[in-house]
Amino acid sequence: MIDAFGLALPFLRLLDAEDAHRATIAALKLLPARTPPKDESRLAISAFGLDFPSPVGLAAGFDKNAEVPDAMLGFGFGFVEVGTLTPRAQPGNARPRAFRLTEDRGVINRYGFNNEGHATALARLSLRDANNAIVGVNVGTNKDAADRVADYVAGVKAFADVASYLTINVSSPNTPGLRDLQEPEALSELLARVTEARDAAHVRRPVLLKIAPDLSLEQLDGIVGVARARRIDGMIVSNTTISRPAALRSPLATESGGLSGAPLFDLSTRMLAETYLRVEGQFPLIGVGGIDGADAAWKKIEAGATLVQLYSALVYEGPGLVARIKRGLVERLEKENVPLAALVGRKAAEVARAAPQA
Repeated sequence: MIDAFGLALPFLRLLDAEDAHRATIAALKLLPARTPPKDESRLAISAFGLDFPSPVGLAAGFDKNAEVPDAMLGFGFGFVEVGTLTPRAQPGNARPRAFRLTEDRGVINRYGFNNEGHATALARLSLRDANNAIVGVNVGTNKDAADRVADYVAGVKAFADVASYLTINVSSPNTPGLRDLQEPEALSELLARVTEARDAAHVRRPVLLKIAPDLSLEQLDGIVGVARARRIDGMIVSNTTISRPAALRSPLATESGGLSGAPLFDLSTRMLAETYLRVEGQFPLIGVGGIDGADAAWKKIEAGATLVQLYSALVYEGPGLVARIKRGLVERLEKENVPLAALVGRKAAEVARAAPQA
């Protein structure tokens, strides 16, 4: 199955980026159920009260509408995050809105939380045979919401019974004003109402906060301070960036939207390390941004990530990348003869010192 998708990659790249993505989802829905491969015991790790078979997960954005979480788990991901989901279905921004930066192994998107809404995704997730597989749900707010915080609360209430964890996404650059919710006062209110809803639910799920990489260290201080005060369960670092590194070569680099993939790696990893140092072990972090191999995953973990997520690299590498990353991690763990947990954050201070000052 993985080989078939590898063979299909050159043909998918002939399509518009969004059309290729939809074709991939459609194909995955037709595949027979596949039992996830058993992972090496060295890769097992615990976070947020959950036991992960491996630290390598699928980031939100690939399976926006919870159509194929089990198909992706079958490719060997240790966990999958679906969404971003909003209470009401919405079309998102006008097309074209996704662009491959092939020369840079990056992607720019300005989707704008296009999705089919809570009800449709909830119906799909409710039919799953969960069998201990970890599937998180990433929730957001409708573009025209009168009360954006209420939309996040609705997401927590809607998915508390079917999600392994819940991610509060306040960091997409493609919904106007959304990142304003990262300001301390607004964030404190948001997390207070979200955790209240979570605690009142039938099942208590971990709540994670996903932040942007385009923050000053002063802004990061405020966000982490609020996150710790509100006692959330973890953070995801980071979403896409609105910045454009000078080294980008693709003529599409001027398109507006969030940049992901290899060009995001350095910025997101520095932000991860800075976040790790500020969290001081109060909760775990998920590192996202530019992971395209075992070396990148290893560096994320050393910078402070207990878990990692990827998405954009699949555009260039296909799903066989997951097995290659896990195999590379196992080889390095065996060589160093250390447990995975011992790597987490061991070079965070070094990565942070190397970062340019904001």
